[in-house]
Amino acid sequence: MTARRFRKLLIANRGEIACRIVRTARAMGYRTVAVFSDADADAMHTRAADEAVRIGPSPPRESYLDIARILDAAKKTGADAIHPGYGFLAENADFAEACEAAGLVFVGPPARVIRAMGDKAAAKAIAEAAGLPCVPGYRGEDQADARLTAEAAAIGFPLLVKAVAGGGGRGIRAVHAAAELPDALAAAQREAKAAFGDDRLMLERLIERPRHLEVQIFGDDHGNVVHLFERDCSTQRRRQKIIEEAPSPVLTPAHRERLTGYAVALAQAAGYRNAGTVEFIADADLTFYFLEMNTRLQVEHPVTEMVVGVDLVDWQLRVAAGEPLPLRQDEIAMRGHAIEARLCAEDPYDGFRPQAGTVIHFAPQERGGIRFDTGVETGSEVSPWYDSMVAKAIAGGRDRLEATRRLASALEDAPLLGLATNREFLVALLRGEAFDRAEIATTTLDDWAQTAAHDAASPFARPRPSPTDWALAAALSAERGGGAGEWFWSGSAFDFSLDLTCGGETKRLTYTRRRSGPLAVAVDGERIEIALIENAPPRIVFEADGVRRRAAAAWQGATLHLAVDDAAFAFAEPDHAHADDAADGARIAAPVAGLLVKVLAEPGQAVAAGDTLAIIEAMKMETRVTALASGRIAAVHATAGAQVASGALLFEIETEDAPADVR
Repeated sequence: MTARRFRKLLIANRGEIACRIVRTARAMGYRTVAVFSDADADAMHTRAADEAVRIGPSPPRESYLDIARILDAAKKTGADAIHPGYGFLAENADFAEACEAAGLVFVGPPARVIRAMGDKAAAKAIAEAAGLPCVPGYRGEDQADARLTAEAAAIGFPLLVKAVAGGGGRGIRAVHAAAELPDALAAAQREAKAAFGDDRLMLERLIERPRHLEVQIFGDDHGNVVHLFERDCSTQRRRQKIIEEAPSPVLTPAHRERLTGYAVALAQAAGYRNAGTVEFIADADLTFYFLEMNTRLQVEHPVTEMVVGVDLVDWQLRVAAGEPLPLRQDEIAMRGHAIEARLCAEDPYDGFRPQAGTVIHFAPQERGGIRFDTGVETGSEVSPWYDSMVAKAIAGGRDRLEATRRLASALEDAPLLGLATNREFLVALLRGEAFDRAEIATTTLDDWAQTAAHDAASPFARPRPSPTDWALAAALSAERGGGAGEWFWSGSAFDFSLDLTCGGETKRLTYTRRRSGPLAVAVDGERIEIALIENAPPRIVFEADGVRRRAAAAWQGATLHLAVDDAAFAFAEPDHAHADDAADGARIAAPVAGLLVKVLAEPGQAVAAGDTLAIIEAMKMETRVTALASGRIAAVHATAGAQVASGALLFEIETEDAPADVR
């Protein structure tokens, strides 16, 4: 085997994975090159590398998915190797071939393997030939609706419609009855075409409440293939992972031996090189079925690194350079337990709606057993153009209980202020009984979302500020001054009264400062004694009713973002000028910035409350825009294919109660 030496590595990706690859490459003595779109001109990864090259506008197809522009960036900088990260072009065989043709080392498997494994139907055929069990289904070339409908009837319901070129939970629909099939086929084809440029579908029998298990494998050019044990990725929302762990809490040693044996057999059959992951689903009896092979590094690779004690990016670069694997199979062992949580800019209490905006405070702290991989920091812009994940928190421990406790605590101590995230949701999950008992299947969270939103014990119950939170917000607002609040002398003390709103709730608060004695805030008739020991945002130390506590706070204009314990809130003075702007449901605005994929309503059309009027794609997820009231469409301000800003007016409805304000 001829060594493929290189000295400068271009990372064809963005965000936390680009930053993470830069760290290891630099430690190994390689120079690094970042690429960036217009949206990422000042991003963390752009500044982390030794050099950076603009590759185009914000849309991925004009930047991070543009092979020619990335190769040109390598040529400009003299980079002689490319690491694709994950997502974007990481599993694009044409990209791997183009790198090879340009004389660049591609850090990943050969193009032929990427192509074979990237075609989910072809991958299942290879897996079956290697002795892996597969879920029964249809993987044929005939994609006519009539053929797919007939095959679905033969398989039986429930079933899954899946993109042949899919991954990351996209292009997948569960179908429980024949009547749902036409819409599911259309939606999966549309999503697959947008995400992968390939709208071919396959059908599979649906395994109810499965666990998602995967095995990390590695191969080199010297005939060696090893596994680095399994990860359990069953905690998912909308078929996308949010918590992953190693080892799986449900496998026995016999299960583990069988599962890892399947993975190694497939890697050997495929002639695999570099890092890869073989994914399986398991039913309630822990019968395994091959799902797919990801020909790249996984988002959740840090949990494997933590329990095995290796750097997988280091391994990738060594194998890409032609070196043999650093360890033999008998030298690889697991120690302890590790869990990863994906911190995402999304609102889990509103259908996981993606969020975009400015990070006004984020300062995660690494400590014993805690690691953060992040692509954002204070001042970063979270763009609607890309995935909603902004950081990963990883915790290790001697056992699962210790790792869980550490991870929940680390997340609690790392609020991201400025936009909604799933931090509180993750903490509630980790501290819940279902996670503790390892009872969460891939569909559990979606089931809970349908039934448990109003259960105070559910992770889907939106946190509400406590009286102490309101009191602290009032104290900070009073000490800052300005706004509509005002000080007045009550005869024995100075009072500061103001109205604050949070989460749709408004309260009249009075903050009392006496010449001596404790300060106090009246909240709903309750008197809360409070003192600001340290008021230096983001660091806040306060004492309430004799207990001293810490908080994080940051001001964004007149809005106070406040995090206390495991919850974060935004307090602001009520905006009376706009309070009733859409109260009657007559004006429908975009709930999120993104691509307007489909407009389903036209002027004069009758609609009922809840009807879908349009579909917006943002951060790899589809968001439905629905009518808030029944009536008739008076005006349409939306065009399919257009980019829309959050809050942009899309439709005006002449409601059954009053005409729309058409201007």
